[in-house]
Amino acid sequence: MSQPLVSSPTDHPRARAASALRRLGHTLMSHDADDDLLVEVALAAERVAGRVEQGPQRSRDLESTKRRMFEVDVAEGERVVHFDECFVSGPFNPLGIAIEVHREGDEAVAAVELGAAFEGGPGRSHGGIVAAVFDDVLGYLLTLQRTPGFTGELTVRYLAPTPIGQPLVFRARLVGREGRKLFTVAEATADGRLVATASATFVAVELSRFQR
Repeated sequence: MSQPLVSSPTDHPRARAASALRRLGHTLMSHDADDDLLVEVALAAERVAGRVEQGPQRSRDLESTKRRMFEVDVAEGERVVHFDECFVSGPFNPLGIAIEVHREGDEAVAAVELGAAFEGGPGRSHGGIVAAVFDDVLGYLLTLQRTPGFTGELTVRYLAPTPIGQPLVFRARLVGREGRKLFTVAEATADGRLVATASATFVAVELSRFQR
């Protein structure tokens, strides 16, 4: 019997710490600060990092994560969960993007506003960030299909600059399946305007292939 969806622990102390560090990173990129304040930031970060480094190495509960990703029922409108440490959507990743993905019918949809630390050209996102978000949102379709797999190929077309600091919507869907291959497409819009599209082929694998 499938298990109910368990939401990612966004109120967990580790998630709160990661969120604060992401906020600091975007703030440092988007605001001026005098040298004294910047030195204060550096000293505080170095001091806390030193304390954390004194702790033991962290291990991940991969078995629980696999069950949460591929043995779940994701209801309409519910959040789809992923690895908590994922660079794109993991709430525990202090360097990540921290998108949230929800189910809309058979589609995986993310509403996101990219922060200043992800800027490439002035006022626009780095193309690699856009590609990473596409890869992740498309990958969430594997959870909806309850099919573990890996990205085999990802193609992104950039149609217009993807803006920083403005609401974006990434929408992905499955368009076909052939043996172990799953074919998917997605698009990104800003204020209803298409800015990028993507297609990806995923290769299904046995759940045991996900190793530590």
